Amino acid sequence: MTTPSPYVPDLAVPADRRQFGARDLFSLWFSLGIGLMVLQLGALLAPGLGMAGALTAILAGTLVGVLLLGAVAVIGTDTGLASMAALRLSLGSRGATLPAVLNLLQLVGWGAFEIIVMRDAASLLAGRAFGADSALTNPLLWTLFFGALATFLAVAGPLTFVRRVLRKWGIWLLLGACAWLTWNLFARADLAALWASRGDGSLPFALGFDIAIAMPLSWLPLIADYSRFGKRPGGVFAGTAIGFFLGNVWLMSLGVAYTLAFATSSAEANALLLALAGAGLGIPLLLILLDESENAFADIHSAAVSVAILAPLRVEHLALAIGLLCTVIAGLAPLAEYQNFLLLIGSVFAPLFGVVLVDHFVLRRRRVDLAPRQALRWDTLLAWGCGVLLYHLLAHFAPQIGASLPALLLAGGLQFVLGRSAAAVAARVVD
Repeated sequence: MTTPSPYVPDLAVPADRRQFGARDLFSLWFSLGIGLMVLQLGALLAPGLGMAGALTAILAGTLVGVLLLGAVAVIGTDTGLASMAALRLSLGSRGATLPAVLNLLQLVGWGAFEIIVMRDAASLLAGRAFGADSALTNPLLWTLFFGALATFLAVAGPLTFVRRVLRKWGIWLLLGACAWLTWNLFARADLAALWASRGDGSLPFALGFDIAIAMPLSWLPLIADYSRFGKRPGGVFAGTAIGFFLGNVWLMSLGVAYTLAFATSSAEANALLLALAGAGLGIPLLLILLDESENAFADIHSAAVSVAILAPLRVEHLALAIGLLCTVIAGLAPLAEYQNFLLLIGSVFAPLFGVVLVDHFVLRRRRVDLAPRQALRWDTLLAWGCGVLLYHLLAHFAPQIGASLPALLLAGGLQFVLGRSAAAVAARVVD
């Protein structure tokens, strides 16, 4: 009898393939919390909120986000299932199709965005090192390079990448790069003036909080793809939450500080990258740039897993095809403003996982039944839909109070009420 492949998302990962402990998950999620897009997001918050306001939004949003992220990671460990397969337990076998399709679309978009960010940063560094006329500044060259690198990592799979690359040496290079950028900031910037900087009011604090919380929330639909390889729920929760919190807060805060302290023109698209390239001969930026390929790897791998939920194809083959698609999109599309993209993700997945968390931890009390279930669970779908509706109503009519948390709480509360009612009706039918 052959052991099922751990990369088959419809099957629970067998116990002997669950190799990730707290240190592995910390390394993975600290690294995923670091990236050029995280720095750019900090730069987005800087003008409107200033240093103190941006840091408050980052700390509060990330803290709430990682608690949710860690809780969803535990679902992956409890079930041993990939994210979209685990959703079938809450939404029904057909009900999980919609989030799988939405997840595929957003992951392809994220994968292309990551390649674009890496391409632009590499072209800028090459221009500083070899001159603006060098062939190494060609954007197409870097698009193909980073697209191929991310696709290779996605095909290799999470066990190979985390255990052989991140845990052994990748995490230490990232810590060194972040430490150098922090030291450079403290050595060169006027910290008192930086802290006293005030925002221009163009961004409400609640919207800044929603943008900050959107970073960890954007990983909710794929975290179980990795936590299903976890050994123990406690270690999975701690490693995930602490790792992502430290990495995301550190880098997003540096993005705010470098923008306010060193970016000469906030209107310049690459103002932050130019400021970072001047620190440590650009070496810290280069290390963070290389780490960005891991974010693209996660997007491509989990997009392949989402497709595998819908069609009986090998994840490795799907990862190759999706990596090619992301590379083509990156080669054709400009780097657009992605604030609205982040908020759109939050509008769909924040209330969805409010429903899933209540269903798994409160209603089912972490009991896992992998036997075939009903095709659609109307209680969970209705609660999810109401949460999405509330999100968009608040975002449109009352952006000053935020939308992510109210939508998640409403969807979770409705799921508690509707789920209990559905269970009571089913019990009376059985009697």
